Amino acid sequence: MEDDDEEVKKIEQAKMKEMTRKVIEKEEKQYFDKPITVTDATFKDTVQNNAAVVVDCWASWCGPCRMIGPIVEELAKDYCGKILFGKLNVDENCEVSTEYQVMSIPTLLVFKDGKLVDRIVGAMPRPMLEQRITRCI
Repeated sequence: MEDDDEEVKKIEQAKMKEMTRKVIEKEEKQYFDKPITVTDATFKDTVQNNAAVVVDCWASWCGPCRMIGPIVEELAKDYCGKILFGKLNVDENCEVSTEYQVMSIPTLLVFKDGKLVDRIVGAMPRPMLEQRITRCI
């Protein structure tokens, strides 16, 4: 009987630790009002650990990427806490570019709950871009 009591206590302690960990993680969740830098190394965690993520695949030499950059910055600020925006330099991060077959830039990869739900290729005005992103999220 004592062994059963000890086992129950161990289970209760383990459950309590797990619940506490989840509460702490939820409280420590950071919200960013500007795009974060995403790399091959951080991509998977970024997409899987956030409910809604938009990754802007870009390069410094790309004119349309420079046009869309300020729009992505504005959207990150406006949707802070709802959508996480990230920027992935395709010249420095070939693994993600290859995996998601990014052939033209800018390309925005839209993820919901870790799954790719849309791919937006090319520069466009903010209202069009915002509509494409928000309808998926």
